[in-house]
Amino acid sequence: MMTKPRIALIIGIICISIFPILVKLNYTPGLISAFYRMAIALAFILPYALLTQQLKIPERRTFLLALFCGICFGSDVAVWNIAIQESTATQASLLTNLSPVWVGIGTFFFLKPKPSVNFWIGTVVALLGMITLVGFKFFAQLSFDIGFSFGLLSGVFYAIYILISKEVLAKISIINFMTLSLISSSLFLGILSFALGEPFNGFSNIGWFVLLIQGLVCQLLAWLSISYSTQHMRATRVSLSLLAQAILAAILAWIFLNEVITPQMILGGIILLLGIRLTFYDRPLVIPLRKKLKLPPV
Repeated sequence: MMTKPRIALIIGIICISIFPILVKLNYTPGLISAFYRMAIALAFILPYALLTQQLKIPERRTFLLALFCGICFGSDVAVWNIAIQESTATQASLLTNLSPVWVGIGTFFFLKPKPSVNFWIGTVVALLGMITLVGFKFFAQLSFDIGFSFGLLSGVFYAIYILISKEVLAKISIINFMTLSLISSSLFLGILSFALGEPFNGFSNIGWFVLLIQGLVCQLLAWLSISYSTQHMRATRVSLSLLAQAILAAILAWIFLNEVITPQMILGGIILLLGIRLTFYDRPLVIPLRKKLKLPPV
């Protein structure tokens, strides 16, 4: 049954999936593209938050964490943009989707409850998938290029964002959180772009149009839809469903960008997504195996 939360989730997945394609068109540099994605979304949500009186300053710790979330998310988008432009939309999308693995590792060290055995099994499988995806030669020679490195780094930034935002969203509304985080991410990326001499103008008309789509569709509409789904569905189900955007992005890149998808990349992507799927599997994977082999309990 297609309920409103499920429809919203599908909309969010589609909105995110078109983002790597837009970035790969290279109408604007990766860093400044990330800045305008945040700034354009902020320009629309800030007036709404003010008019509806949903923008409020929470207590100090929650306020600082919300601002830090914005910096992490802005950093995630910035390095993801560069990863897409330096490699392929397919590879960058798959690598950044390792974020559930980093979330689990962060949970193990800093939060409770601790990850299950299934998580660690899934982590090993996902890492094997990642190695298959980029090729064993990369790891044998340690020849990690900037596209690969930034793709991984994007997932790490996003994992930090997820871990912290869970605590913040338990205390403030979605609109308030998104507005505060967009303010901090816009300021952070704006200052960073200025310091590095990034161009803030001089783009073509189609370049500005692509930036507008990124801000309104890939940021504002996508994350409002996903946040709505998260409120009404199990978080694990939403997180698992979001992995579909990596596959959809790869298909769109093949159609619109003529990106070559090799059998090795397909195999690596399948293994990677299978590993992440195992981290969300509720039933224990080890106990049935021990029973089947008739091993004594540990």
